[in-house]
Amino acid sequence: MRKYVCDTCGFEYDPAKGIPELGIVPGTPFAELPPGFACPVCGVGKEGFLPVEDGSCAAPHEANVISASVLAVIQQTPTIKTIRFSLPARAEFKPGQYLRITLEGKQTLTRCLSISSSPTETGYLEVTKRITQSDFSQILNEVKPGYQVDLSYPLGTFTFADEYKKIALLSGGIGITPLRSISRYVADKGLATDVCLIYSNRAEEEIAFRSEFDAMHKSVPSFKAVHTLSRPEPEWLGRKGRIDAGLIKQEVPDYFERHFFVCGPPQMVESLCAILRHELNVPESQVLSENFTGY
Repeated sequence: MRKYVCDTCGFEYDPAKGIPELGIVPGTPFAELPPGFACPVCGVGKEGFLPVEDGSCAAPHEANVISASVLAVIQQTPTIKTIRFSLPARAEFKPGQYLRITLEGKQTLTRCLSISSSPTETGYLEVTKRITQSDFSQILNEVKPGYQVDLSYPLGTFTFADEYKKIALLSGGIGITPLRSISRYVADKGLATDVCLIYSNRAEEEIAFRSEFDAMHKSVPSFKAVHTLSRPEPEWLGRKGRIDAGLIKQEVPDYFERHFFVCGPPQMVESLCAILRHELNVPESQVLSENFTGY
């Protein structure tokens, strides 16, 4: 059976192996994958895959391929870590882009992760990952300063470069990482961009970068951060529930004037994009999205 490769991140689907962790059993041809199938690395749908004849995995075009070492490991929440990599030179990328990282452990694994640091933070790159039981996560969970990795960057078009006067950032869980890059960039550059971030999580302890977003909310006049929880404790005084049309209308009353950046799990992204386009009638050209499949 023919193998297929993701044209965005280089992930190769091998029908002989399937993807058991996603419920796709060995022997499942690419054509028989479910309609909602997305690349487990970068979230691209089936339409983003190309057939390969020889089993080789052609990498997407990128500007830099470098070896880097871990500089620091930062615990963001009980289940989320930021890994900081030292770089030999200034990193050139746009806020919101991602990189491809190769880890060496019991096996060699390559995955794509959003760059959570901002181009304004020089001398290093950061990625932020929720630690799961996957082989990739378990290797990443054990890295220490000095650990060597291969990085390919920058990748992706989910970017912001001061081209919009007003933006709204909608995110859930670990999907916050590219939006943290964008937020930090706006704050550090002192841009006049009006930013409203609405960030959804299950519990208060899992709000990544909370202190940073709250500090921006207080110190940057044009930056607004709204946290909402789907399973809050009784003492939680903030917003409750998932992001919906009502919450967007209340927190972003000028939503029709903004460009929206939506990032999170595929089902959440699909739902929010549908709300923006069909319930709020935000023009298609003002909605940018990226899926985080998780691994």
